Amino acid sequence: MADYFEYLHTVGFEETNLVGNVYYVNYLRWQGRCREMFLKQRAPEVLAELQDDLKLFTLKVDCEFFAEITAFDELSIRMRLVDLTQTQLEFRFDYVRIDRADGEGSATETLVARGRQRVACMRGPNTRTAPAMVPESLVKALEPYAL
Repeated sequence: MADYFEYLHTVGFEETNLVGNVYYVNYLRWQGRCREMFLKQRAPEVLAELQDDLKLFTLKVDCEFFAEITAFDELSIRMRLVDLTQTQLEFRFDYVRIDRADGEGSATETLVARGRQRVACMRGPNTRTAPAMVPESLVKALEPYAL
């Protein structure tokens, strides 16, 4: 088993600018999408808590770019847990372009960007949220992906 959660994505035209490069905001969107797919696949109990009163507030995001990507590039967005406190989580995202030389077998991987995201757990109605413990089910689901 890999030490990261993987979300696979093929870049579309709508994610690029007139020059053909990917808009920077899409890297942040892919972080969110990767996190959502992790919850759906590995921590569905947390989704039920989100329907109740749990809130996951994104406190900070960043992304550092190493290479350009364009439409129809295949990406592997790889999420790992960097830090876990009682009420917060920090994730690292590696954006890896997968180049399939022959269309099937061997592939070359290139790290094109790296990002981070800090998230706080909160509970309560929208007008009175308070810090909350990271749900135990989420902690357990993230264990295999901790750095």
